[in-house]
Amino acid sequence: MNGTLRVGIVDDHPFFRAGVASTLVELGMDVVAEGACAADAIAIAREHGPDVILLDISMPGGGLEAIDTIVRTSPHVKIVMLTASEDGEHVRKALQLGACGYVLKGVGPTTFADVLKTVAEGERYVASDLSLKLIAGSLDAAEPANLSYGLSAREIDVIELVAMGLSNKVIGRRLSLHEKTVKHHMTKIMAKFGASNRTEAALKWQASGAKRPAAPLIEKRLDS
Repeated sequence: MNGTLRVGIVDDHPFFRAGVASTLVELGMDVVAEGACAADAIAIAREHGPDVILLDISMPGGGLEAIDTIVRTSPHVKIVMLTASEDGEHVRKALQLGACGYVLKGVGPTTFADVLKTVAEGERYVASDLSLKLIAGSLDAAEPANLSYGLSAREIDVIELVAMGLSNKVIGRRLSLHEKTVKHHMTKIMAKFGASNRTEAALKWQASGAKRPAAPLIEKRLDS
């Protein structure tokens, strides 16, 4: 995206909220408004229209409860949950309702800045360890096991990196592909999985227990 990233922060702990605001300003972002409850979040999204709004799960009125209204009334605002909750059901529900990211409090400032920029550019973000360990277990137990969903070898390369939490841009660099090509692969992958977004596709891939049919093209996992 172009220009300074505009962020709204909603958390009922003033000290924590102030710390987040200070960090974001130091990173060159514009904190347009702060709030402490679900009603504040809805008002900030509607009246200030930030690029990204940060919500806590446990704030008064409920962070999850605020998502649906914000998605309906301010669809251009990207929602990122910034919370201490590692509950897999919270992660699943937040994404299902329309959140674009789920981040645990304590994340490093540089990583956090990258997450917000990634989300603002239209990507979804859930830390791979959190999404795969906590969400996969909540998928329908009837999900078919050991199926490859008819993916090609290249599509398997892509979905495995998506499952690691990498963006299309980073995946393109890893696989020497144009970002548009990665997006094309993801469109085909989501269609084969019957998934509505990349996170759901990655979780279905992990839950399927499918294995790469040939030797891995990616020999080791690299840091993003």
